[in-house]
Amino acid sequence: MIRHTVVLKLKHSKGSAEEQKFLAAAQKLEALPGVQKFECLRQIGKKNNFDFGLSMEFENMEAYEGYNNHPEHTNFVQTYWLRDVAEFLEIDYEPYA
Repeated sequence: MIRHTVVLKLKHSKGSAEEQKFLAAAQKLEALPGVQKFECLRQIGKKNNFDFGLSMEFENMEAYEGYNNHPEHTNFVQTYWLRDVAEFLEIDYEPYA
C-alpha cells in the first residue's frame, strides 16, 4: 500500500469562490482509477501554515504511477494546481516493516 498525502496553502482568500472551485476540482480526483480512501481535509492546527490536505491510498506503485500519469490528474495539475497553490508539502509513504 502507498499513501499519497499533500498539504497545501492556496493563493486565494478563505471561503472565496476560487477556493471552492479548486477544492471541487480536487475532489474529482477520487474517481480516478486506483484511488482508494480519498480524503479532502481542512487544516485545523496552528503548527504550520497550510490550509488543506489531500490524502489517498493506492494498492501498489503501479496504481500510483497510473494515477500520476492519468490525463485527468495531469490536467488538474496544469489547470488548477500550478495556478492556485501557493505552497505545499507532498509525502508518499508505505507501511514500515
